[in-house]
Amino acid sequence: MAAMAYKITINSNLNTNGLLSPPPNKLHSHLLPSNQKICGRRILESPPLSLIRSKKSWHESLRVSNLSQSSAYNSFDVVIIGAGIIGLTIARHLLLASDLSVALVDAAVPCSGATGAGQGYIWKAHKSPGTEKWELMMRSHQLWESLAKSIQLQGMDPLEVLGWKKTGSLLVSKTTDESAILKRRVEELSQEGLRAEFLSSNDLLSEEPELVLEKEGGAAFFPDDYQLDAHRTVAFIEKGNMHFAVEGRYAEFYHEPAIGLVRHGNSCEVGAIQTSKNTLHSKKAVVIAAGCWTGSLMHDLIKQPDIELDLPIKPRKGHLLVIENFKSFKLNHGIMEAGYTKHQSATLKATASDSGPVYNAQDLSVSMTATMDASGNLVLGSSRQLVGFNTEVDESVINHIWQRVGEFIPALRHESLEDLRQSREVRVGLRPYIPDGKPAIGLVPGFSNVFLAAGHEGEGLSLALGTAEMIADMVLGNPSKVDAAPFALLGRCFH
Repeated sequence: MAAMAYKITINSNLNTNGLLSPPPNKLHSHLLPSNQKICGRRILESPPLSLIRSKKSWHESLRVSNLSQSSAYNSFDVVIIGAGIIGLTIARHLLLASDLSVALVDAAVPCSGATGAGQGYIWKAHKSPGTEKWELMMRSHQLWESLAKSIQLQGMDPLEVLGWKKTGSLLVSKTTDESAILKRRVEELSQEGLRAEFLSSNDLLSEEPELVLEKEGGAAFFPDDYQLDAHRTVAFIEKGNMHFAVEGRYAEFYHEPAIGLVRHGNSCEVGAIQTSKNTLHSKKAVVIAAGCWTGSLMHDLIKQPDIELDLPIKPRKGHLLVIENFKSFKLNHGIMEAGYTKHQSATLKATASDSGPVYNAQDLSVSMTATMDASGNLVLGSSRQLVGFNTEVDESVINHIWQRVGEFIPALRHESLEDLRQSREVRVGLRPYIPDGKPAIGLVPGFSNVFLAAGHEGEGLSLALGTAEMIADMVLGNPSKVDAAPFALLGRCFH
């Protein structure tokens, strides 16, 4: 009997970071400014920084149906689903490290999801040596620094190209107990060879005059931490990837959601991805890097009786407040309150207090973060909230962020948030949250050529290059530079 091909298809319209889309007549047209044009497979301009990112999701069930082997198709070595920073950098690494061809699929455009809504911190300050993510973080930061240096060696300015700045970071304490914790962190990271020092509240004034603390407070200062601008960085990576399109090695399928995996018979190998417009055949590998939509998609796709799937990647909503061209004062460093790393639950009914971030049991937390970006905008945060795929702006959350930052930077109390409404931008993103705090990176059990890279939550930019290298090494069969075992799916997400 001739081999039968099967396609897992979606009954109705799905929208994700490459996976789930609205109905055909609403393919994220709200993300496109009037001066933007679609040309072939890719968009000619990326959305402006002032655009408020929003996405909606349509979750429906899937069914298995036959696929005609005579379907028209495009053929690539690797097909990547998801054009956030993880998917883009995986494509980049494969293009640079091999002669493979790569297709990148997304229901929207880059920077329309969590990637474009973040602060761009590339920090070591809030990471702990000896933890399972430490090695991946160190490798990823090494690769970011190498990329910035290579741009400089080409006669370009990393600040202009990537928004790359060595701002240094300040983890700020307000209590004696928090200060003791930060002093231990400074000692711990100093032993790892990182530059770090603890600054008293008085010493802190010379580094960051607008940051005012009581005598019990202080800050752990890490002068070698960086930040970047996600939009500039994505534009640079996308432009670099497109150089390989001339050779026929790269193509982007934006505004084209993936709607199914194609397998031949009972094979454990996926041979193609079905999108809303094309069948993209994959000769070597499929990579799913769909951010917070990865979990729901994989639950629908993996229907094998011998595999127990538990991939608990959920959307964790976050708000950032951006005051554009802020002139009242300047910040010299990236700033984060010590309690941010805990980010327990919080409620909007609570009020900010000097004792710590706003917490309760309703899955919302608000903690202080503040920085100035490469364009001179004041970027304030931050919140985390488990409310599904909702991306609506919540003004009460914005008010809590403003109040909380004012507890650390009193000069903001002299500013009226209402008066700044015309110069503000609110960024809303859905972080891919996973309960154990480690991204899922590796081969999907039950398949011989399907890889997954998701669950980075708020560390997508920070861990992107290390993750990309790790996935590329797996696809190419190269030894891993970093121990991949802590991030494997088997035992964590598959049993």
